[in-house]
Amino acid sequence: MFHACVIDYENGWDRHIALIKFSYNNSHHTSIKAAPFEALYGPAYDRQKSYANVRRKPLEFQPGDKVMLKVSPWKGVICFDKRGKLNSRYIGPFKVLAKVGTVAYKLKLPRQLSRVHSMFHVSNLKKCLSDEPLSIPLDEIHIDVKLHFVEEPVEIMDREVKWLKKSCIPIIKVR
Repeated sequence: MFHACVIDYENGWDRHIALIKFSYNNSHHTSIKAAPFEALYGPAYDRQKSYANVRRKPLEFQPGDKVMLKVSPWKGVICFDKRGKLNSRYIGPFKVLAKVGTVAYKLKLPRQLSRVHSMFHVSNLKKCLSDEPLSIPLDEIHIDVKLHFVEEPVEIMDREVKWLKKSCIPIIKVR
């Protein structure tokens, strides 16, 4: 295969080595009854998959169940007056209205989240285990269409300039 490629691409054969390796490793070989890549890494993948599936549980919700909705924590974003590891990862609880397809659910969202689509993949939901209402007020929190928190500066509290050998870095503390 390599010899044929060198003949076809006389001057530029070195640029096609990755393509040759990919083609060879993914083509079915009758002697081993599999592709070389699959024969080499297939058993390891199966073993890792079996280890991962031991703790994985399929989630299913019924209409009327209460669920928490996962929000994306982004660097430097204000999340419910907490910072770093203490940021809220979920908001809610929200009521499940219906199951859509095999892995999607329609939720009843408050009007503050009217810009967000009401259907979510099961991986973005977590069962709400508390009976008491633990709703977090969404009035002072701004969430965009993709469920990312929108950060809005209130005031500039302090300014400072950090001098290095050949440059300076302005540092501004914002609330």
